Amino acid sequence: MSTSDTQPHPRRVLGSGFTMAAIIGGTIGLGILRTPGEVATVVTDPLMFVSLWVLGGLFSLLCAFVLAELIGMTPRSGGTYALVRNAYGPFPGFVIGWVDWLCFVGDIAFKAVVVTEFAAMLIPAARLWQTPLAIMASSVFAALQIRGIALGAKIQQVAASALALIVVGFTVVLVFAESAVSSGTALVPHAANGLGAWSLVFASIFYTYDGWDYPAYFGGEIKGGGGAVARSMIKGVVILSLLYVFLVAALAWKVPLASLAGKELALASALEMVVSPLASKVVLAVAIVMLLAHQNLLYMSTPRILQALAVDGLAVRRAGEISKGGNPIFAVLLSWGFSVFLIMIGGFHFLLHLLMFFVLFITVVLIAGVIILRSRQPDADRPYRAWGHPWSTYTCLFGCIFLSLFEAVAQIDTAAYAAIFVAISWPVYRALVRSGSNYKIKNPKG
Repeated sequence: MSTSDTQPHPRRVLGSGFTMAAIIGGTIGLGILRTPGEVATVVTDPLMFVSLWVLGGLFSLLCAFVLAELIGMTPRSGGTYALVRNAYGPFPGFVIGWVDWLCFVGDIAFKAVVVTEFAAMLIPAARLWQTPLAIMASSVFAALQIRGIALGAKIQQVAASALALIVVGFTVVLVFAESAVSSGTALVPHAANGLGAWSLVFASIFYTYDGWDYPAYFGGEIKGGGGAVARSMIKGVVILSLLYVFLVAALAWKVPLASLAGKELALASALEMVVSPLASKVVLAVAIVMLLAHQNLLYMSTPRILQALAVDGLAVRRAGEISKGGNPIFAVLLSWGFSVFLIMIGGFHFLLHLLMFFVLFITVVLIAGVIILRSRQPDADRPYRAWGHPWSTYTCLFGCIFLSLFEAVAQIDTAAYAAIFVAISWPVYRALVRSGSNYKIKNPKG
């Protein structure tokens, strides 16, 4: 019996409503509010601007088609760790679990910091208390998970519905508002160019769509198993793509894109121009709600990475214990503690670029896993089969490799830090294997 077979089986208490809520709530957030301003520093042509989001949506959908197969074959919670361990074995699984956990904890810290920055825009006095407020934001949602998974799931379903309605509402307001576009309106004569500028464009759009794979972190707790998760994930990407494309099309139609270049909250700036200065305050408040909803989802998913590692002997044993409420409490506390540490030392831009390298690295490994399992286990049960395989799979693989290499050349310093974090996983893994304090690891060289 493999170690993965010894995992305590959580109850399948989460329905399709939560699955869609995880996708929408995990994806809609800071990205769509901020990234249009980043993209507008390089692209001011409306047609090209909208086309980039269309291409981003199509690429994300293609990746969802591919990764849905791997997710359907892995009826465990734990996200990318569980998926990679099934395809590659313990050590590669640990590397991905290590990187994924760091990525998620970093995202918790990142979102908490941004919440306080937005709060300071609404209430200037809050600027003096940004770090304590960020720690408080992280702590509140950690405490909610101690109560149990059911409360967090209910919060997420309500939040996801609200987020989708908010995006639709902003789109409708822009469509019916008086246009601010006029002939010859170009506030930025020459758009930014070069590798660094385009790396920001690619990273921004990729980041905007990132999050549609959140259901994989609850695979063992969702009714209907892997097949239900896979199908819901594809539906979620389609919905997200439509929401995003309609919103950015409305932006490009009503507002001169050059006027949004470099804006921290492009949507707020756009509504301020075409509706009222008060609109920017509304968007700020909405942005805070979005980020807090995402914080809830992050605290539901991050501990499950650590829990999956623990039950395979690759983390502290207590991190694998599931409470009566359905959550791994010790894993929640460890994730909270490290997020507080990162809040105190981390910087906005460094964390953002580091997170992007981690996400791209993980995506490449996952897509390659689909190819490997097709070869090793051709007759395995696949509740969902990748649409268009093999051409779709290889398109996604080479697309992510290209983005990774492009980003590495453009952001070489951050890439070096990312490589160091990945390399640290080897001595940590060997120490865990030799300690013998956790579950015995079968085939540690696998």
